Amino acid sequence: MEVHDFVAVGLGPFNLGLACLTAPVAGLDGVFLEAEDDFSWHPGMLLPEATLQVPFLADLVTMADPTSPYSFLAYLKDRGRLYPFYIRESFYPLRSEYDDYCRWATRRLRSVEFDRRVEEVTHTGDHYVVHSRDPRTGAAYEHHARRLVVGTGTPAYVPPALAGLPGPAVHSGDYLHCRDGLRTCESITVVGSGQSAAEIFADLLDGIEDGGYALRWVTRSPRFFPLEYTKLTLEMTSPEYAGYFHGLPRERRDALLASQRQLYKGISGDLVDSIFDRLYATHLRAEVDTQLLTNVEVTDATWDGTRYRLALHHQETGDRGDLDTEGLVLATGYRPELPGFLEPVHDRIRWDDLGRPDVGEGYAIDHHQKEIYVQNGEVHSHGFTAPDLGMGAYRNSVIIRELTGEEVYPVERRIAFQEFGLPASTMAQARR
Repeated sequence: MEVHDFVAVGLGPFNLGLACLTAPVAGLDGVFLEAEDDFSWHPGMLLPEATLQVPFLADLVTMADPTSPYSFLAYLKDRGRLYPFYIRESFYPLRSEYDDYCRWATRRLRSVEFDRRVEEVTHTGDHYVVHSRDPRTGAAYEHHARRLVVGTGTPAYVPPALAGLPGPAVHSGDYLHCRDGLRTCESITVVGSGQSAAEIFADLLDGIEDGGYALRWVTRSPRFFPLEYTKLTLEMTSPEYAGYFHGLPRERRDALLASQRQLYKGISGDLVDSIFDRLYATHLRAEVDTQLLTNVEVTDATWDGTRYRLALHHQETGDRGDLDTEGLVLATGYRPELPGFLEPVHDRIRWDDLGRPDVGEGYAIDHHQKEIYVQNGEVHSHGFTAPDLGMGAYRNSVIIRELTGEEVYPVERRIAFQEFGLPASTMAQARR
């Protein structure tokens, strides 16, 4: 029986980055299990001109190892696209390009196994056993390992008022698969406030003259918040801010997260401006029916077999109303949660007072802080940097340090010009 050093479950960008960074590490034996038959990153949102919201340096490896053969620049060189990317003069890769880059990296790894849907994780008293099944053939597999890295992604979130709706309502994650059908509707409503909602509204707006549909955008946000992207703010996507945030009391962390939405859930400023420009030009050319509703919460929804009726509540005036729509897109985001296959080892996991994994500074969630690690499951403990692609290589450097007991990739401890807490020197001065 082979016992691996670790088994990683899920192959999104974060675990894929871990696979790339561990590939050259001698003596570290890991295997990566993915339920699907190939890498796929949000295929329902790979709009032709959509770009990442982070620069190309936030690839799988560069922020940990700029010399890695798995870098985005290495991919461009291999594809013969390095000079076109240089001439393009944009730091921001197309989202479809990033997806292709990840597929390219995947094909260069020997540690990845596709068609391995994990059903259960157990513990023998000595090590973990990961039980998986091939979803196509039904064949069962077992992988044994001393440690686990969980990177299964964040499942789609739908608010209670909209959960379980019958009919053709679609979550933004499936938008492209349903776009043609949506464009045949007489009316379409997009519910949500972030980048996905904005991209979908813009895409549907581009087709409104040919489609002839009414187009609505409903958001609880008081305005269409742009992503805050000033340089001193960007210093908060840093090792020291993650450490500072982790050291705060739980109640303070939760309150801070609620106030930081536009740091990681905003819309790119260019897209906000582009939507206005498109609305301006479209209304100049044609009689089109568009409506953008801010400060409006959907409190209930029903389906009568042909259309939805949305109950609306304006959060500032208190007014209430109804909106009928044939097509409905729920751009309501994603929420982290531990997968059910960890239930047999529930007692080995440390939980906080709200029933969430109590994530240590080194991203471990078990009582011993050296067995089970999470990727993008620590927003509540490490802050809004958890889903940031630019922090993925840093987190993986930390996890690799924990797995090996040595700093294989230098782990930055201070990169910011600003201080997030009081410097020790000032506190010492105050005690005198």
